[in-house]
Amino acid sequence: MNGFRRGGIISGLVTGLLLLAAGPAGAVDEPIIKDGRLIYPDGAEIPRYETETERQYAKEYGLPPSLRAATPPPGGPVHCVAEYEPMEGVLIAWRAFTTLLSQMTQRLTTNGAIVYVVVNSALEQNSANNTLTAGGSNMANVRFVVRTLDTVWIRDYGPRYVYEGACRAIVDHKYNRPTRLNDDAFPPYFGTLKKHTYYEYQNMYGNQQLIHGGGNYHLDALGRGYATRLINNENPTLTEPQIVDIWSRYISVNTALQTPFPTSVDATQHIDMWMQIAGDNKVIISDWPYNAGSTQDNICDGAAAAMAAAGYTVHRVPARNLSGVHYTFTNVVICNNVVLVPLYTNTNITNAPEQVPGQGPVNLNTQAFNAWAAAMPGYTLYQLNCDAIVPSAGVMHCVVMHLPRNSGGVNPTAYLRVPRGGEVFTPGSQVNVQWISDDDLATTTADVRLSLNGGATYDTVLAAGIADNGSYLWTVPNTCTSRARIRVVVRDASGNTGFDSSPADFRIPAQPCPGDLNCDGFVNPADAPAMALALVNPTAYAAAHPGCPSANGDLNGDQVLNGGDVQDFVEAINGP
Repeated sequence: MNGFRRGGIISGLVTGLLLLAAGPAGAVDEPIIKDGRLIYPDGAEIPRYETETERQYAKEYGLPPSLRAATPPPGGPVHCVAEYEPMEGVLIAWRAFTTLLSQMTQRLTTNGAIVYVVVNSALEQNSANNTLTAGGSNMANVRFVVRTLDTVWIRDYGPRYVYEGACRAIVDHKYNRPTRLNDDAFPPYFGTLKKHTYYEYQNMYGNQQLIHGGGNYHLDALGRGYATRLINNENPTLTEPQIVDIWSRYISVNTALQTPFPTSVDATQHIDMWMQIAGDNKVIISDWPYNAGSTQDNICDGAAAAMAAAGYTVHRVPARNLSGVHYTFTNVVICNNVVLVPLYTNTNITNAPEQVPGQGPVNLNTQAFNAWAAAMPGYTLYQLNCDAIVPSAGVMHCVVMHLPRNSGGVNPTAYLRVPRGGEVFTPGSQVNVQWISDDDLATTTADVRLSLNGGATYDTVLAAGIADNGSYLWTVPNTCTSRARIRVVVRDASGNTGFDSSPADFRIPAQPCPGDLNCDGFVNPADAPAMALALVNPTAYAAAHPGCPSANGDLNGDQVLNGGDVQDFVEAINGP
């Protein structure tokens, strides 16, 4: 712990530590200020909410500038991945609560999931490796990533994944903990590591980034998302419809906003502390049997009724707020066939007052586990002790981020971004053919091919075996066609391939263009009247189509426009 434990030590301008008045009670750590820098010591159990030290640092030194610029939204079809969909695995940050992280990794890796463990150094990797090995993790399913992070709360800083076409891509936000710069910088780094395209939310109504914390978002696989109105407070220049519109543009999800808990109940105000989407039409929501009629009880009851009206099957699990600590059973990890459920040893949880007269005290751990088991038949459920982490206003869901599977399995996938169809490219011009790709390991090379017959065949090889860097500068040939398409084929080191093609035709209006009798750059039925006129009255044709050579109608190449060209013309306008 480098000497920094409960309550911490602050040098420099800040000389004392105060827990947030609204924050949870219990033992938590704070960062330190030293020589004008904010330091997050190794192993420090920094809470999920913003600490007093971070607030004071921002007040004294100002907020740091944005680490990166916003980007336009994805251009292709987007599916934002629900946590219960097939996963490659999860990411965790080896920064604190390592006993719990080791237990979680053991359950996930022995059930086939990959766990990416982010460590600060090679030395920390060695320590983590020893801990995970001793804890029984399947080390064949552990991947270490060496990258400095500030805190353990990777759910909140990302990366969040979508599929663009068939390829995984990251859509990220500006982290709502502005002093945690290493955390905020991680998603684009991981995207580069995995060769995954990266997008940054843009506030399109003010040309700034969207400020957000990832735990304040849940969604299903049908395009329905849920967050609390904490997001309104984080983005005060935006209206609620504008926030919903930004999410829609970037991740193709229609988001419904809920009332947040009071900070006296939950310092983060994140929805994952009281709601979990567990299936296409299945949701688990907290219940408050010992706080009936409270603000949080009314919020949960109202959400449960609204979700049921929207077609969800609603399951309820107990929750309690004890001495400022929010004991939640919705903050779980679902990964493929596994559910990790919190367990607490507080006697007010294990021996809570009776809820039904005459039945005696109840164990809320048992109630919650049974509710999850009923909601998730066919899943393997594990209860893990979360006593150490829950005072920091987060539990297991808060310390993992999901990584979906490569949709092609062992085969690469590709999504062609340009050209998609409808474009007009002048012969001799240069076109930057662009695509993204994905693989279970990594793609290596790419081929680029051209079709002149609407995708029936791709006989023209423009490039073969080039490095798969997502682009190829193509010089457009002097070939007249209205039915051109591009296909990119990507390949991995094992020789597995995948491809994507232009879904619609683009045209190259070269001249002369056999069959194009009206010189609009297309060979289609609109040329038929001009062809007929050229055959019967060449003078009238020349007057009606000045500068358009009637020789375009000589499709059989005998240098004469006559009836012998008609059959070839019909084939040309109808396509091969």
